[in-house]
Amino acid sequence: MTVPAWITNAPQVRHVHQRPARPGLTAELPRWVSSAAGRALAGQGITALWQHQRVAADAAFAGRHVAISTSTASGKSLAYLLPVYAATAEGVIGHDAAVHRWAQPARAHTALYLAPTKALAHDQARRAREFGGSAWRLTTLDGDSTTEERRFARDFATFVLTNPDMLHRSLLPNHDRWQGLLRSLRYVVIDEAHRYRGVFGAHVASVLRRLRRLCRHYGADPVFISASGTIAEPAQHLRRLTGVSEAVAVEKDTCTRPALDFVVWQGDADPHREAASMLTRLVDNGYQVLAFTTSRIQAELVADQARRGSMDPDGIASYRAGYLASDRRELEAALSSGRLRGVSCTNALELGVDITGMDAVLTIGFPGSLAALWQQAGRAGRDGRDAFAMLIARPDPLDSWLCDHPEALFDAPVEATVLHPEQPAVLSVHLAAAAQELAVSADDERFFGPTMPQLLEWLAARGVLRRRGAAWYWTSQRRAVDGIDLRSIGGGGVEIVQTSTGRVIGQVDAAAADRTVHEGAVYLHQGEQWLVEQYDREAGLALCRQQRAEWFTQAQGTTQVRIIGTDRQRALGAATLFNGIVELTSQVTGYLRRDSVTGAVWDSTPLDLPSRTYRTRATWWTLPVPARGSAGPAVAVRDLAAGLHAAEHAAIGLLPGFAPCDKGDVGGLSTVQHPDTAAPTVFVHDGLPGGSGFADEGFRVAERWLAATLDLLQACPCDHGCPRCVVSPACGSGNHPLDRPAAIAVLRALVAETLPGGHGTPVTLPA
Repeated sequence: MTVPAWITNAPQVRHVHQRPARPGLTAELPRWVSSAAGRALAGQGITALWQHQRVAADAAFAGRHVAISTSTASGKSLAYLLPVYAATAEGVIGHDAAVHRWAQPARAHTALYLAPTKALAHDQARRAREFGGSAWRLTTLDGDSTTEERRFARDFATFVLTNPDMLHRSLLPNHDRWQGLLRSLRYVVIDEAHRYRGVFGAHVASVLRRLRRLCRHYGADPVFISASGTIAEPAQHLRRLTGVSEAVAVEKDTCTRPALDFVVWQGDADPHREAASMLTRLVDNGYQVLAFTTSRIQAELVADQARRGSMDPDGIASYRAGYLASDRRELEAALSSGRLRGVSCTNALELGVDITGMDAVLTIGFPGSLAALWQQAGRAGRDGRDAFAMLIARPDPLDSWLCDHPEALFDAPVEATVLHPEQPAVLSVHLAAAAQELAVSADDERFFGPTMPQLLEWLAARGVLRRRGAAWYWTSQRRAVDGIDLRSIGGGGVEIVQTSTGRVIGQVDAAAADRTVHEGAVYLHQGEQWLVEQYDREAGLALCRQQRAEWFTQAQGTTQVRIIGTDRQRALGAATLFNGIVELTSQVTGYLRRDSVTGAVWDSTPLDLPSRTYRTRATWWTLPVPARGSAGPAVAVRDLAAGLHAAEHAAIGLLPGFAPCDKGDVGGLSTVQHPDTAAPTVFVHDGLPGGSGFADEGFRVAERWLAATLDLLQACPCDHGCPRCVVSPACGSGNHPLDRPAAIAVLRALVAETLPGGHGTPVTLPA
């Protein structure tokens, strides 16, 4: 189905990209695939493989680590299931798996499958059973598993499908009870590997290094197979994630691909309301549609608005995280049968339900990376049917710039995943966990990297570990892993509890709690509003009551940055760019109540919360202030602060387009004269202790990133600033002061290549 005329002829359409159909390239089944497996495939209508499936399966069977990076619905699952089935169901491997010749496996060859969510693990288990039959001893393992299911996974199963949290909290700390599985482990499959980035990726990287270390202790050296959507440098990502030295990249997608029209849409109305209206009209015109939203609440709201206007309201549903397995299966069956025509969802759908073959996919707001955008768009079109996808732009800097530069969406290569496996705040706590599992020695540097010795000494100096001879030991009776949350740094966060019943409503990271669950905050959970009555930071508890509020709250605060050390610097136009370690001291000082409809400020309430201090990575630039009367665009002293602040907002807004991250992963600060630089300075820093690699990537791509920021500001038609260019809903100072023209003058000092002569223009204070 092609794009309907009422869309293509609309003035909101900024660009239409046409991707032609592509025939597939096939290959015969490998000779090592048994006749029984071949018959099982034939029963599913599969008599040949795509060429990329054959390459990946052969490499894994031969004992090579493999990184598969191909499009949605390209058959990645079958590529890794073939060697895993041969090993764990038929006892056949194509490589020498022995590390210690004396290490006799306790049972047949085993394999682990790791997914970011338990929903995806259950989905893959169902598909594996469809392929391998009931005789294949496979099972899922997660927090909901019964005692009997855990015992079966530990003592009998040959293929265990689980998640990194379960591996971290249950299997590795109790490795002596799981040694039968570990001693026989031949394959570890890491599905949705592109999800492992930032702090979550750093945690999982440490967990996988702990796994490799224990496997080696028990005489095994498993092959790692990663599967991901299309990303750049997939083999490098697998190496960083696991610590292995070599990996084969399989990234040439050879499956059949239908034609796709991709529409970029920029309207003036709320993008979620536009998406709801579009979802209604498409469904009523016979299309089957997915609409990816930005939050759980928006997924519910978009579906509700679409149902209200539809001739078939029962044909539209929502999907978000937290749904039961039975709900997911019912949703998938309803979509497959055609009974369900439209779904408003978050990206949780990608991690729990296998849905492809849609007529149209709507993406509300750029999802943070090209890989994620094409992962969502890849669910449109299948079985020879053409389809279309649409990006509905939000009124923010990055989406506005992409509307003006569609080539950044359709001509640019997909980004590499940003991962910093030796993040010290993460690696140090996992070294403590590793020491409790098995004493750490100098030889373990091959797993944990060159920063391990320094971190071990640091842990020993603080009494966390004790050195005896050539090894480091855990010193406490408690479990080290209980203090590590893979999704954050700094513990398990703050629980949000209903005052009257004691029911746990939700949880937020400790780092975000001051801003989101302070006393008086309105906390949103699954479409419900909760008013926080009491916040106990030390106890990790926020007590709240349900209340329908006509307002929302916005935290305000202060941030101070102190430069600890500079690793790199270079000239950038007339400015200087730096990269290094900074110390952040932040404090939430109050909050605003804003009208839920208009956004107007009702009132301001002060708060008395302690400050938080931590060290992280940052990129910053300083601007020289020439003598009065020098050439260059004049920026009045009163406007310079507003210009620096606006440039900071716009730059942070565009960073996800150049260093794949979420906007909440980074923060910033700007000042007319910083005490450590004695100059006008703008900082862009990682939002977590120790850093997560995003600010470092910003330093690497600074020329392109800041040139795009200047281009965005110059193209915006507003007077002093708007949500499309510099206004940020997350600003702790209430977006004051901001000035777009002054920000343009500031950035012109940095972006030398856009100016005649190739030299940045200095910012000049008028006499």
